[in-house]
Amino acid sequence: MGFTNTIKQYAKLDKPIFYVILTEFFIQLINIAFMNMQPLFMEAAHYGKDEIAALTASRFAGVLLFAIPLGILIRGKKVKNLFTISAFLVPFFALVNIYLIDLHQTFLIHVSQFLWGASFTFMQIPIIPFILRNCKKEHHTAGIALSYSTYSFAGIVSGIIIILLDAINPIFFNEKMVLIVFSVSGFLGVWMMSKVQIEEKTVERKKTEKKTKEKKKYDWFLITKALIPTLIIATGAGLTIPFISLFFKEVHDFDKGDFSIISSLAAILVAWAALMVPNIKKNIGYKIAIPATQSLAIMSLVAMATTQFYNQFTIAAIIAVICYLLRQPLMNVAGPMTTEVVMNYVGKKNQEMVSALIAAIWSGSYFISGLMVAAMFAGGVSFVNVFLITAALYAVGVVWYYILILDYNKREKAGLIENN
Repeated sequence: MGFTNTIKQYAKLDKPIFYVILTEFFIQLINIAFMNMQPLFMEAAHYGKDEIAALTASRFAGVLLFAIPLGILIRGKKVKNLFTISAFLVPFFALVNIYLIDLHQTFLIHVSQFLWGASFTFMQIPIIPFILRNCKKEHHTAGIALSYSTYSFAGIVSGIIIILLDAINPIFFNEKMVLIVFSVSGFLGVWMMSKVQIEEKTVERKKTEKKTKEKKKYDWFLITKALIPTLIIATGAGLTIPFISLFFKEVHDFDKGDFSIISSLAAILVAWAALMVPNIKKNIGYKIAIPATQSLAIMSLVAMATTQFYNQFTIAAIIAVICYLLRQPLMNVAGPMTTEVVMNYVGKKNQEMVSALIAAIWSGSYFISGLMVAAMFAGGVSFVNVFLITAALYAVGVVWYYILILDYNKREKAGLIENN
C-alpha cells in the first residue's frame, strides 16, 4: 500500500517534467553503459589500468570546466533548449569516443571525452533548478527523486540489454558493439524533448527593485558550508565508482555478463530505494535517514573491498556481490535527500549556482581522483587500499552532513529556510 501511494505521487508530476526526466534517462543510459563497459572495452583494446583511469578523467574535466560558467549563464533563464542540445551531443560524442579508442588516438580520446562531459552538463546542471522552478512545492521531493532514479533505471535497463546481447552472441556483441548500441539509442532523448511543451518559470518576481538587486548576490558562506560534505564524498566516490567493474574483473574474475547481472540487480535496488525517498523523508526525516543509510553503505564498501585479501576462496566473490548490492541502494538513497537539503538550505537565489557547483565538485573530484588512481595503479597500489581511502572520506562526509542537517533544522525553525 505504501509503495502504491508512492507511485501515485510520481503520477501527479506534470507531463513536461516527466518528459524532461525521461530525456535524462536516455542520457544516463549512455552514461552508465560507458561507466561500466568503457574500462572493459579499453582493457580489451590493450590499454593499461593507469591509461584507462587517466583517459576516463578527461570526461570529468569537461564537466568541471563548463559547470560554473553554465551555472552563471542560466541563472534566471529558460533552459529547455539546453536539454535538447545535451540529448544530441552526448550520444554523438559517445560514438566518436568509441571510434577513437578503437584507433588508439590517445590525444583525440582526451578531447572527445572532454566534449562528452561538457555536453552532459547541459542536462546535469539545469535539471534540478528546472524541477524546483516548474513543479509545485508538494511535488519537489518526487521530482528530484525521480530525476535521481534515472541513473538507477538506466542501470537496470542497460544491464538487462547487455545480458540479452551477451546471450544472443557474446562474440559479435563485444564491449565495443554494446557501447555502440547504447550510444545510438541515446538519440531517443532528442525525440522525447520534442514532446516537451511548457511555459517555463524562471526567477520569481519580488515586490521591490531593492530586493531584486539583493537577490543578485550569492550567499557564499551558506553555499560553502552546504557543499563541503559533497566535496568530501565526491572525492571518495571518484576513487572508486569508475573502477568497480575492473575490481570485479581483476579481483574476482567477472566478465561483462557477470558484472552486468549484479549491476542490474543493484540498479533495481537503487531505483526502488530512490522511489521510496518521499516516504522515507516523511516517516524518518533527514536527521536519521541520511547518516544512517550512508554509514551502513560505508560498512558495506569496507567489507566488499577487503574480499581482495581472501579472493582465492569462492566465498569472497559471494561476499563482494552481497556487499555491492547493499552499498549501492544505501549510498544512493541519500542523494535526493541531501540535494533537497542543500538546495533549500542555500535558498532560491543560489540554486543555479549550487547546481553548477555540485556538478563541478563531482566532476572535478572524479577528474582529480581519476588522476590519483592512475598514479596509484601505476605505483602498484591495490584496489582494497584505494577503496578503504574512499570509506574514510565517506565517513568524514557523513559527519559533516549530520552537522549541516542540525543547522538546517535550526534555520528552518527560525524561518530562514526558503522551501516554497
